[in-house]
Amino acid sequence: MSKLYTLLDRHGEPYQSPEKGLLGGHKRTKVYGTMDCPVALSLLRRGFEPKHRVFFAVEETAIAAGYRPCGACMRARYREWRARQRGIAGDA
Repeated sequence: MSKLYTLLDRHGEPYQSPEKGLLGGHKRTKVYGTMDCPVALSLLRRGFEPKHRVFFAVEETAIAAGYRPCGACMRARYREWRARQRGIAGDA
Protein backbone atom coordinates (compact mmCIF):
# COMPACT_ATOMS: atom_id res chain seq x y z
CA MET A 1 0.00 0.00 0.00
CA SER A 2 1.39 3.41 -0.95
CA LYS A 3 1.67 6.35 1.44
CA LEU A 4 -1.21 8.82 1.53
CA TYR A 5 -0.79 12.52 2.24
CA THR A 6 -3.38 14.83 3.80
CA LEU A 7 -4.04 17.91 1.68
CA LEU A 8 -6.70 20.61 1.89
CA ASP A 9 -9.30 21.12 -0.82
CA ARG A 10 -10.69 24.43 -2.07
CA HIS A 11 -13.08 24.55 0.91
CA GLY A 12 -10.27 24.02 3.42
CA GLU A 13 -11.38 20.44 4.07
CA PRO A 14 -8.75 17.69 4.38
CA TYR A 15 -8.58 14.78 1.92
CA GLN A 16 -6.15 11.93 1.28
CA SER A 17 -3.93 11.98 -1.80
CA PRO A 18 -1.21 9.64 -3.10
CA GLU A 19 0.68 12.78 -4.23
CA LYS A 20 2.56 15.14 -1.91
CA GLY A 21 1.38 18.72 -1.73
CA LEU A 22 3.33 21.27 -3.77
CA LEU A 23 2.66 24.10 -1.31
CA GLY A 24 2.64 24.33 2.47
CA GLY A 25 0.54 26.62 4.58
CA HIS A 26 -0.28 27.65 8.13
CA LYS A 27 -3.86 27.06 9.21
CA ARG A 28 -4.01 29.87 11.80
CA THR A 29 -2.39 32.65 9.75
CA LYS A 30 -3.93 31.50 6.43
CA VAL A 31 -0.60 31.93 4.60
CA TYR A 32 0.73 29.54 1.95
CA GLY A 33 4.14 29.24 0.37
CA THR A 34 6.72 27.00 -1.20
CA MET A 35 7.92 23.84 0.50
CA ASP A 36 11.38 25.39 0.82
CA CYS A 37 10.20 28.70 2.30
CA PRO A 38 13.04 30.08 4.47
CA VAL A 39 10.61 31.36 7.11
CA ALA A 40 8.79 28.03 7.50
CA LEU A 41 12.04 26.07 7.51
CA SER A 42 13.50 28.40 10.12
CA LEU A 43 10.51 27.90 12.41
CA LEU A 44 10.72 24.13 12.04
CA ARG A 45 14.49 24.17 12.71
CA ARG A 46 13.93 26.21 15.87
CA GLY A 47 11.57 23.56 17.21
CA PHE A 48 8.15 25.07 16.53
CA GLU A 49 5.64 22.25 16.42
CA PRO A 50 4.12 21.95 12.92
CA LYS A 51 0.61 21.23 14.27
CA HIS A 52 -0.95 24.05 12.21
CA ARG A 53 0.88 23.11 8.99
CA VAL A 54 -1.34 22.23 6.02
CA PHE A 55 -0.61 21.29 2.41
CA PHE A 56 -2.11 22.08 -0.99
CA ALA A 57 -1.82 20.35 -4.34
CA VAL A 58 -1.82 23.63 -6.31
CA GLU A 59 -1.86 27.38 -5.70
CA GLU A 60 -5.43 27.84 -6.96
CA THR A 61 -6.67 25.53 -4.21
CA ALA A 62 -4.86 27.50 -1.51
CA ILE A 63 -6.35 30.76 -2.79
CA ALA A 64 -9.86 29.28 -3.02
CA ALA A 65 -9.51 28.05 0.58
CA GLY A 66 -8.85 31.65 1.69
CA TYR A 67 -5.06 31.58 2.06
CA ARG A 68 -2.73 34.36 0.95
CA PRO A 69 0.78 34.09 -0.51
CA CYS A 70 3.82 34.28 1.77
CA GLY A 71 5.69 37.57 1.62
CA ALA A 72 9.06 35.83 2.00
CA CYS A 73 9.08 32.99 -0.53
CA MET A 74 6.40 34.26 -2.93
CA ARG A 75 7.21 37.96 -3.04
CA ALA A 76 5.73 38.74 -6.47
CA ARG A 77 2.49 36.90 -5.67
CA TYR A 78 2.35 38.60 -2.29
CA ARG A 79 2.76 42.05 -3.88
CA GLU A 80 -0.08 41.27 -6.32
CA TRP A 81 -2.29 40.08 -3.46
CA ARG A 82 -1.44 43.17 -1.39
CA ALA A 83 -2.24 45.51 -4.29
CA ARG A 84 -5.64 43.83 -4.72
CA GLN A 85 -6.32 44.18 -0.98
CA ARG A 86 -5.51 47.88 -1.09
CA GLY A 87 -7.76 48.28 -4.13
CA ILE A 88 -10.63 46.55 -2.32
CA ALA A 89 -10.12 48.73 0.77
CA GLY A 90 -10.03 51.83 -1.45
CA ASP A 91 -13.37 50.92 -3.03
CA ALA A 92 -15.19 50.84 0.31
